[in-house]
Amino acid sequence: MTGFHVIAGASRSTAHPKVRQISFADVLDALRRGFEDFWEKPSHYVFLCLIYPIAGAFLITWASTGNALQIIFPLVAGFALLGPVAAVGLYEVSRRREFGLDASWSHAFEVLRSPAIPAMVAVGFMLLVIFAAWLLAAQGLYTWFYGPTAPESLSGFILEVLTTRQGWALLITGNLVGFLFALVVLSTTSVAFPLLLDRDCGAYAAIQTSARVMLANPLQMLFWGLIVAVLLVIGSIPLFVGLAVVIPVLGHSTWHLYRKTVHSPTARKPRSRGIQERMV
Repeated sequence: MTGFHVIAGASRSTAHPKVRQISFADVLDALRRGFEDFWEKPSHYVFLCLIYPIAGAFLITWASTGNALQIIFPLVAGFALLGPVAAVGLYEVSRRREFGLDASWSHAFEVLRSPAIPAMVAVGFMLLVIFAAWLLAAQGLYTWFYGPTAPESLSGFILEVLTTRQGWALLITGNLVGFLFALVVLSTTSVAFPLLLDRDCGAYAAIQTSARVMLANPLQMLFWGLIVAVLLVIGSIPLFVGLAVVIPVLGHSTWHLYRKTVHSPTARKPRSRGIQERMV
């Protein structure tokens, strides 16, 4: 199929975008700009991102009625691994606002006409595989500690986990394993989707660039990951309703973090003075 390219992008060769070293202030500035983008037309973005909390509630309901209570927490925590895919349309809105174009919510769907869609699908499929692997790992840990029998009630299972040594062992081990999965996603897709939207460089270059951003800014990117995790927890507490605000803010912020960490010939001059001009 003409124009169907995934690995190398439109040029059929591997791109190596230059990455920048940033400061913690740059991370916070990206978050601030993301909130500004959201505040511009918040009702539109809440509408766009209602699918995320609705999907989360659906998955929990399914787990509760499908004799799978033990994977409710892994579902909630692991569902965030798919966040970069859910925010693709928001990157387009931020990109258009950056260039002074019409940034109404309908333009979020223009990403579907991007020539980089095949590469985005490929990276999205990778995230889906990681998500499935996380659920299998979580189920394996539960079976290791408690055997194959599912818990009888959610309240009883929560009490068991929080009040017994065996439960705390499962909780600590599960969170450590979950951290490793989250680290893989952060290291491979932190800027992958914004980069593909900005220039059709291929899935391999997008993943590689995300990894180089992580290597150039390990503490700053871990700080960003911590911000994402904390905001997702806060957004999930009131029956996932808060995610309708948290997801768009994080989505817009990710676009600005991409602009700060990856040199792009299409980018406007950064407003922040915190970016170090040293390229990596």
